[in-house]
Amino acid sequence: MPAWVAIGRTYEIKEDTFNLTLKTGCDHLEVLQMPKMIFLTKSIGSAPLVIARGGFSGLFADSSPVAYQLAGLVSLPNVIYWCDVQLTKDGAGICFPDLTLENGSDIATVFKNKKNTYSVNGVSTQGWFSVDFTLNDLSNISLIQGVNSRPDRFDGNLFPVLTVQAVAKQLSPPGLWLNIQHDAFFSQHNLSMRSFLLSVFRSTRVNYISSPEVNFLRSILARKPSTTKLIFRFLGQDEVEPSINRTYGSLLSNLTFIKTFASGILVPKTYIWPVDVNLYLQPYTSVVLDAHKEGLEVFASDFANDFLFAYNFSYNPVAEYLSFIDNGIFSVDGILSDFPITPSEAIACFSHIGKNVSGQGMLLPHDRFGSSCFTCGFLHRQHEKPLVISSQGSSGDYPGCTDLAYQHAISDGVDVLDCPVQMTKDGIPVCLGSINLMDNTLVAQSVFSNLTRPVSELGVVSGIFTFDLTWSEIQTLIPAISNPYAAEYILFRNPDFKNAGKFVTLSEFLNLANNASSVSGLLISIEFSGAVSVDHCSLFSLLVFVAVSISGAVNVNIWCGERGRSHFFRDFLLE
Repeated sequence: MPAWVAIGRTYEIKEDTFNLTLKTGCDHLEVLQMPKMIFLTKSIGSAPLVIARGGFSGLFADSSPVAYQLAGLVSLPNVIYWCDVQLTKDGAGICFPDLTLENGSDIATVFKNKKNTYSVNGVSTQGWFSVDFTLNDLSNISLIQGVNSRPDRFDGNLFPVLTVQAVAKQLSPPGLWLNIQHDAFFSQHNLSMRSFLLSVFRSTRVNYISSPEVNFLRSILARKPSTTKLIFRFLGQDEVEPSINRTYGSLLSNLTFIKTFASGILVPKTYIWPVDVNLYLQPYTSVVLDAHKEGLEVFASDFANDFLFAYNFSYNPVAEYLSFIDNGIFSVDGILSDFPITPSEAIACFSHIGKNVSGQGMLLPHDRFGSSCFTCGFLHRQHEKPLVISSQGSSGDYPGCTDLAYQHAISDGVDVLDCPVQMTKDGIPVCLGSINLMDNTLVAQSVFSNLTRPVSELGVVSGIFTFDLTWSEIQTLIPAISNPYAAEYILFRNPDFKNAGKFVTLSEFLNLANNASSVSGLLISIEFSGAVSVDHCSLFSLLVFVAVSISGAVNVNIWCGERGRSHFFRDFLLE
């Protein structure tokens, strides 16, 4: 049973579970027990690789023992452990994400007076550099979360700095990727990254070595094992490669040259799917197709679930990964991610769904967990497909209950389309997510702003209500997309379309749904307040039922409930 012991803390992998006792603040110890995940996948060609950057660095300190262990437990079986190699003063190679150490460790508090300034690729840089410390010095520091926007919940657990050899021998990774980012800098300090790697080759299997420096990769080409692949790493297109003094953008146009010393390229994801200044996707480039034509593998970087990415993916990282591996035109050969569980899901569970590929993958804990099984790919243990019900249409992409929201939900393959019914002043039933128009329109900025008033029965202090305006008046209002996470997390939904679309009546909704052959059912919901009796709600349901019957819709559920609690539910199956 492999185990890590570091200054009184033990991290171990048991046969069926992953147990961690971690300090999560003020002397509080939290025991995390996780089922050991097993991906069962059908081999379809050569599946893209998942490269875990510093392990599961989106959760734990980058390059810490627990980050690597968790990556191995929850990722594809052939997951590759990524290690950014830095050299110490005495020539040891450690895994650490940056050239300076203060942003991912507590070194600034342990060695307060060891801050230094050096030139890094011509740029004056301050910090605590690995070249100023021996490996023994670094045994006194602990790794911490280096991304300020991520929780520091697990800091203080005394995660040790690991050498390359320790990662390889004690963690037994399925594959090992060493990234050499600053060979020129270490050479200036009389440290040879080439000599270090040659010594590593004698005792350690290394699957991939990447570097953004052409001459470094050339220097080890003849001395590397045949099983080790060299990958040229592209940085920003306007940045200058230090050893041959050319921009990375210009090197991209000469992939034949790259092929002379590398078997693949690692590029930022925007090289493949560019985004504009507003974070919307632009047409894909030919990078993957061109590289494959030259016989080069292509790996994409800069993936993280908690960083902003294109609004086109609706904050769904799985959708983003699928655009790189399952778009019907090209697929990258691997993905570098801080959250390796997510690309593992995308590859094993969600790719090729609905494309006549049998035996979709499933994510399962060890069998003994029985009914606690997790599954993926929209499949459970009996391979049944769950019902997908919309929420005001596709209200995360467009203002809820608009024609665009409903059309997008239909194109996404929704099974049941929903309409929360409200009544207008002139008695027209319409689809609106709230009886208070201030919740889903810009009515407060319209000519009707003077109609604001409280309605105690609804628990609303200030509002303008659907029963205050006629349907023709509501049609003049500008819809507003819901942004539930804007205030606390500054996350906005689809800003270019935040006021797009038109509201629809119940009748228009029914016609839209009836013309969509993929929709198997409708959900009509009616919410009432304490001021409206159950009898009124029943009558309202009956009226809606009559309207639905006339429309010829099938499989209609009509729900009537009180704000804050469900009152009753009625099913109507219409022939």
